[in-house]
Amino acid sequence: MTIVSPAAPTGPVAFVIGGGGVLGAAEVGMLGALLEAGCRPDLIVGTSVGAINGAAVAADPTPAAIGRLTELWSDLGSSDVFAGGPAKRLATVVQHGYLHSNAPLRRLLQDHLAATFEELPVRFQCVAASIERAAARWFGAETAETADEPVPLVDAVLASCAVPALLPAVKIGDEHYVDGGLVESTPVGRAVALGARTVYVLHVGRIERPLRPGRWPWEAGLVAFEIARRRGFTDAMAALPTGVTVHVLPVGDGNAAPLLGLRYRSASGVRRRIERAHQATAAYLEQAAAGVPTSRSSGAR
Repeated sequence: MTIVSPAAPTGPVAFVIGGGGVLGAAEVGMLGALLEAGCRPDLIVGTSVGAINGAAVAADPTPAAIGRLTELWSDLGSSDVFAGGPAKRLATVVQHGYLHSNAPLRRLLQDHLAATFEELPVRFQCVAASIERAAARWFGAETAETADEPVPLVDAVLASCAVPALLPAVKIGDEHYVDGGLVESTPVGRAVALGARTVYVLHVGRIERPLRPGRWPWEAGLVAFEIARRRGFTDAMAALPTGVTVHVLPVGDGNAAPLLGLRYRSASGVRRRIERAHQATAAYLEQAAAGVPTSRSSGAR
């Protein structure tokens, strides 16, 4: 598909890539459409699964990286990242307190990612939640100056996507870290603080889904958690400084994204999700290039 290049962005360009587990495959389609349209980021910030997608593109900001990510996502169901039947998972929970070891995911990341943040041609940061401080910690080339020793890229990404109960916390220094989505689900504010003036938000569809009171107790809990997840994004959008434009890219699935992805081990529908997001984002960029109002900016809210 031929995609018309979007209108020239103003100032540094950032890709903000949010969390969402297996639904993060949609972000691969969005990334593909952006790169095919000639939109190259100056900065990428990611959280949770968005840290994996973001680190891969920061290492190779070309359409070739999208092919490799598509294969990685498509092979998820046959990989050993979340291997093991119910008996093995139960035994792991009883012995360790989580469902899966993170060793297979670590090996996968080591095979596909650079060793250090400094090696990446595109500036990249990712976030994890410190258990001891109950606070966000950002990892990147710049943040290494404040640490006793540089944090390897794989360790930082692994910490960012350490979903509690699913994967173990990752120890870095004297602290333990879990999924960055707990503190920064869609970190627009971080991108702006780092100097971005044109921001493309890549997400899995939850921020577009209307929330309603839950009928059952577990639904009420999910709604409450989703409110907490969205608050940072909502606050950041409300506080955009003058001259910043944010494009919230479409997923292409309408409001189909579930609040809780129970089928986290399934690669079923991955390519379809990637293609839908690719088509929807490509159409969005064509509209932007034609001057059709599509973005949210601090100068025109």
